Amino acid sequence: MLFLHAAGHTLNRNCTDSLAHPELCIFPQYALSYIQTPFFILNSAYDVYQFHHILVPPSADPGGHWKGCKLNPAACSQLQLRTLHGFRRDMLADLRTFYYHSVRGGMYINSCFAHCQSETQDTWFAVDSPRIRNQTIAEAVGDWYFSRRVSKQIDCAYPCDSTCHNIIG
Repeated sequence: MLFLHAAGHTLNRNCTDSLAHPELCIFPQYALSYIQTPFFILNSAYDVYQFHHILVPPSADPGGHWKGCKLNPAACSQLQLRTLHGFRRDMLADLRTFYYHSVRGGMYINSCFAHCQSETQDTWFAVDSPRIRNQTIAEAVGDWYFSRRVSKQIDCAYPCDSTCHNIIG
């Protein structure tokens, strides 16, 4: 895709100069350590878009074995949950360096089955918004943005967070 759109020049030069395969710099786990500006990561460890279209796309499940799990995480089998937890574990491993070494970066990684949690009041700052250690997304971003404190929150694995809305659709 990078070459198809001739977009190589848009990648961070320090990243592309450092890797044997500079095209990898299009992926966050490679590019993140080269970003100099303050950066806040807001994502679900069980991002619904990635779950439905990358981890288990329809073409990889012609028999519909994942259909119930995709519609309701409580319907997932133990094997499916292990797969989802592995997806979460791999994502957190990719963020490890950022978590421990970024002095100007922040993050809020919850365990809700959702995608795009910043655009609605329900997930951003409502009374029943998702929380990590009793902190909403808006509070975590505000703490980071205004330098009130280090704001790097990572939720426990599903199904421990009862504040999640689990917006599957």
